[in-house]
Amino acid sequence: MTKADLVAQIAARANMTKAAAERSLNAMLESVQEMLAEDGKLTLTGFGTFVAETRQERQGRNPRTGDVITIAASKVVRFRPGKMLKDALNK
Repeated sequence: MTKADLVAQIAARANMTKAAAERSLNAMLESVQEMLAEDGKLTLTGFGTFVAETRQERQGRNPRTGDVITIAASKVVRFRPGKMLKDALNK
């Protein structure tokens, strides 16, 4: 599913125009991004939890040359599904 598909589905379910649905989706995505940047955690009860975690610096290999390289530390977002989402997927 693409973002355009999601916008069309939101518009149909919420009985709104695609433009309004896209604005709503963009606002939601921006809010999620801001919350993760500020607090590092966002919980949507029943759906799941988004958590920003720090990945440690580590050693890796360049697949072309086989040389050992250092991969810098970075922040990543992890998602832990909630019970309602798990139950919906396992019907």
